[in-house]
Parts: sequence; C-alpha cells; structure tokens
Amino acid sequence: MIKHLGELRKDTIFGFRGGKGEMQMTHFLEVEKDEFNGKGRLFAKNVLKPGTSIGLHEHVGDSETYVILSGEGLVNDNGNQKLVKPGDVIITRNGEKHSIENTGTFDLEILALILFD
Repeated sequence: MIKHLGELRKDTIFGFRGGKGEMQMTHFLEVEKDEFNGKGRLFAKNVLKPGTSIGLHEHVGDSETYVILSGEGLVNDNGNQKLVKPGDVIITRNGEKHSIENTGTFDLEILALILFD
C-alpha cells in the first residue's frame, strides 16, 4: 500500500490535551481503517506554531514516542523540564506524563507514535 501526502487525513486541533493554541496533525496511519493491526492508535506528524503546546497528559495502557523533526521546544517529562531540538527522541511509557511547548520562533514538527502495551 502507498499513501500519498494529499490523501492523508489532516486535522486542526485547538487546545490539544489542554494545551495552548492550535495544532496541525497529519495522520500516516488510521485506527478507523485498521491500519495498526490492533497494536497502536497514532502515527502522525504534529505541527505546533510558536507559543503553541500539547498539554500535560498521562499515558495509560500505551506508550508514546516523539521524534523532533524541526524547531525547538520545552518538554515536561514526568515533571522534568528539558529543551529539545531536531533529532531528539522523547519516550513516554505507560503510566508516565508529558507535555511539549514550542518555545522557538519557527514551527515545531514532531513525529508521534502511540503503541499499546
């Protein structure tokens, strides 16, 4: 199967997980089309404009991995604040919490993958 960029579902989400501003989410795989084979629920690129954030939230029954593609941000990793830049990988396991904010002057692009435990 090949999915072309123009065919991918794109969502604009306001205040995602209690965060600030709007986020653009491009879905590479979709649960509704059974493209995860029951093993996950999200594989997407998230784009946060400067000052935009994804609010603090806990993962229960799954884990999430972020790969920073471009831009800069501040991650809350279970209460520890860390600056992130392109190439950094953030792993949030079952029972852990995280959030991220674009603290830079350019878009923060994040590859996000959520898999079930």
